[in-house]
Amino acid sequence: MAAPGRALSGVHAEASPGSGDVPCASGMVIMEGPGTVRPPGVPGGKGQVRAMELFPPVPYAEWRETKETVHRFAQVVGKVRLAASARRNHWWNVPFHLTGRGITTRPMGQLDGNPIFTIDFDFVGHRLVVSVLDGRTVSFPLVGRSVAAFHDTLMDTLAGLGIRVRLAVPHPFDLPDADRPFAEDTEHAAYEPRHAQRYWQVLSQVASVLEEFAAGYEGKVSPVHHFWHTFDIAHTRFSDRRVEQPRQTDPVTREAYSREVISFGFWFGDDSFPEPAFYSYTAPEPAGLADEPLWPEAARWVARGRVSSPCCGTTTPVPRRIPVRPCSASTRVPTVPGPGGPGGMSNGSAVRAG
Repeated sequence: MAAPGRALSGVHAEASPGSGDVPCASGMVIMEGPGTVRPPGVPGGKGQVRAMELFPPVPYAEWRETKETVHRFAQVVGKVRLAASARRNHWWNVPFHLTGRGITTRPMGQLDGNPIFTIDFDFVGHRLVVSVLDGRTVSFPLVGRSVAAFHDTLMDTLAGLGIRVRLAVPHPFDLPDADRPFAEDTEHAAYEPRHAQRYWQVLSQVASVLEEFAAGYEGKVSPVHHFWHTFDIAHTRFSDRRVEQPRQTDPVTREAYSREVISFGFWFGDDSFPEPAFYSYTAPEPAGLADEPLWPEAARWVARGRVSSPCCGTTTPVPRRIPVRPCSASTRVPTVPGPGGPGGMSNGSAVRAG
């Protein structure tokens, strides 16, 4: 990771005096360290590039407190997005997308009478940034802020910019404290910048793999997006077959799974499954799917809710990006492009990650 404050302008960059870093032929400042992956033609040696470590470890226990805080921050902002954006099929309007510094809601507003605005998490500067189409921008720090303070500051910031948004359900979704309003949560206030930045870096690397995978299928697919309710990043493929849901199915699930899907993604773990993992699941789940062999050997079936997901952890170092692919059933679930993995649908099933 490049040191903060190293300015890059176009293709040119200069090393800070006395830093020991030197520009390479391409004009980039290269710093070396563990996990360095140098571009072709760039010589090794001390003082030369340090590219980001590929799939660095994110042990759940190590950053659990920061994760719980950031997850709730994301739900507050996600519920603003839910209230202020036009509804899309399968709730595609709701998730976050990746940026060069964090995650974004994408532009929203206007249709509801508000100005067009965007909310971005900056996990490099560790600030929340609210931007309006007329050029006004307000930001505030993420460090040292409880969920209650974050919620109140965001609502005050929006109001100050002339944005009126009401959260229909202003408390967490599907979390242990789901009955407690955001505005009363002073418990979750941990924010370690190093952990928050690592979370975004891992999201970005996984997104790159899933984007490559998405390119291998011509049918209906979801964007690669980051869900704030389950705190995972995912990609979904769909078949044309409609799924008749039971009468008691809630509206969110009914819309999300209105077609046959297969999902691929990555999540950071929780108390019930305390490890980061790549996963895949099929819905509806075909009979006998959980009896299928999995790749790689470390993958295993995990029953969660209505489906069984093949999951594989990320504790083993990954030497290159290309061979990385979501865990999958070898005969029924498509795999990310890699050696022998062209991707595609089987048995009329489709893919959704979430």
